[in-house]
Amino acid sequence: MAKELVINTTSHETRVALLENGHIAELYIERTRERGIVGNIYLGKVIRVLPGMQAAFVDIGLEKAAFLYVADVLDEMEAVEQFIDGGSSHAKPEDDGGKPERPPLPPIEDLLQEGQEILVQVAKEPLGTKGARITSHISLPGRHLVYMPTVDHIGISRRIENEEEKDRLRRIVEEIRPLGTGFIVRTAAEGKSEEDLRADMQFLVGLWKEIARRREERHATCLIHSDLDVTSKVLRDILTEDVSRIVVDSQVEYNKIVRFLGTFMPKLQYVIELYDETEPIFDAFGLEVEIARALGRKVWLKSGGHIIIEQTEALTAVDVNTGRFVGKHNLEDTILKTNLEAVKEIAFQLRLRNIGGLIIIDFIDMEKEVHREKVHSALEEALKNDKAKTNILKISELGLVEMTRKRVRESIGRTLCEPCPYCEGKGYVKSRVTTVYEIFRELRREIPGMPGNRLSLLVHPDIAALLYDEERSGIEELEQLFAKQISITARPDYHLEEFEIVME
Repeated sequence: MAKELVINTTSHETRVALLENGHIAELYIERTRERGIVGNIYLGKVIRVLPGMQAAFVDIGLEKAAFLYVADVLDEMEAVEQFIDGGSSHAKPEDDGGKPERPPLPPIEDLLQEGQEILVQVAKEPLGTKGARITSHISLPGRHLVYMPTVDHIGISRRIENEEEKDRLRRIVEEIRPLGTGFIVRTAAEGKSEEDLRADMQFLVGLWKEIARRREERHATCLIHSDLDVTSKVLRDILTEDVSRIVVDSQVEYNKIVRFLGTFMPKLQYVIELYDETEPIFDAFGLEVEIARALGRKVWLKSGGHIIIEQTEALTAVDVNTGRFVGKHNLEDTILKTNLEAVKEIAFQLRLRNIGGLIIIDFIDMEKEVHREKVHSALEEALKNDKAKTNILKISELGLVEMTRKRVRESIGRTLCEPCPYCEGKGYVKSRVTTVYEIFRELRREIPGMPGNRLSLLVHPDIAALLYDEERSGIEELEQLFAKQISITARPDYHLEEFEIVME
């Protein structure tokens, strides 16, 4: 699979697109005024302990207090998995792959007190109305290793499947690591020498010493360490040998990339091109069209079917429809073909849009069990290239698939869009007729208490047109009932649902 990185940089925004076979697969966006904070390390202050939720709110200097679970204060390995590609293998060889039974967690109030200073790292960006999710387990990602100075543990990425290679990497890290510290061996370390791992380890250990020094010199609340910018982070985390070239449209960014690769990946050779054409780089690669498509709720399939993607605060719903596709043989084959085609598009859209959390997929109902199994297997296969951790349940009797996808940062839709100021995020407005009948009800309430015999009704032009035409009889009925004259005034600046009754 041919892969490329296309980087667009301006003074206010950097966009990094990962292309697979010429099509955008992942998009990373960082704006100067809204830099991502995942991976940042803060010296925070506990402002509230919640025994009922076994969590605490911590002030780290952001608009909203960050959220710290009790498990993220203790030695729980799940707390660091968000910084590791594809998760890690926690079980050591002598564990026979089984997870040791953990003792019950102590109460949060025994671990933290209000006013206490604590060094924390952001695990999840603030999402919607929620503050950042933080952990006290510091994880410093390098090219080949993730350093965990507070945890005595060695783990290997699950994406490294060769057992001999796992054992080799584990032995190397065990021999060269500082006592009492932990490391996760990343997928990029597969096949690397002891020299490569040692260089990565020395850099990360030195970085931690600098963080510890700053922590001693400062007081809460403050930023202690800022993670890499989006370009460097993408290069560190997803740049592999199968990326054929990097194309960037900024000389400054080009020079930075060359320095970064020379420092952290000197043995790897990449084709780096400086794009200097007049046509914007994302237009030249056809990416703007694909990004715009990723913001729509309806996505068409090649056969003529389509999927509908609806994001809510709690979950994302995906609905599969045959649309214009009528098939060639029988209904079951038509449904199966549509569902299988939808599987590929859904996996692509989840990754491109960076949709996380709980996801419900409503496939078209399939009567045959073998067809349901085929669609489920196809979905698992399609998600294998997704670096975000996913968990998929079997198709239910109702034709639904429940799955989760790890969410660390906001989706593309929520990054690039905001709730509609007209409908206030509902996605719909009241019909004109509904608004007119609300006006009639309000007139019946207000007119009896209003002096004089004339009043004016201020409404949106579309509502005014309806009142003058189809619903004129309703106005006339009220005029006769209350012996008052009602004049209608169109106000172009009014919301469709907005109206006002005033005395003349």
